[in-house]
Amino acid sequence: MKDFKRISIKQLGELLIEREVISHEQLSVAREHQEKNGGLLGEILVQMKFATEKDIAQALTCQYGFPYLPLANYEIDPEVISAVPESLCRKFCFIPIDKIGKSLTLAMSNPLNFQATEDVELITGCVVQIFVSTATEIKQSIDKYYSKSG
Repeated sequence: MKDFKRISIKQLGELLIEREVISHEQLSVAREHQEKNGGLLGEILVQMKFATEKDIAQALTCQYGFPYLPLANYEIDPEVISAVPESLCRKFCFIPIDKIGKSLTLAMSNPLNFQATEDVELITGCVVQIFVSTATEIKQSIDKYYSKSG
């Protein structure tokens, strides 16, 4: 099991407050919702419209050091797309974006999803490298690229 080292000891909420994305009050409301209903804090903040997906993705890059990659203008080789089944991409909200030798790069909305990276490594035999992107951009890319290949 991979263990990602934080490059910042600050929690996601603290980073968002520090960046003036959310207020302390908004964080409290979101945490209460999380305690009652479960879920990921970042997703809750987006659902409550306190933060954008991009705000969360950029905070994750600060927190864990994963690079942020906007997918809108990124072209992905069809061969890379064919390396990973569409169903797995949709299940875990990621898309393969590059492959060099035995290294496969994924753009993920939740870069700490160990199950997703382990499944991809098992299926492809590659070592996974991770970039962060928003769920919306990833879903749009999955729709765009998998409709072409299928």
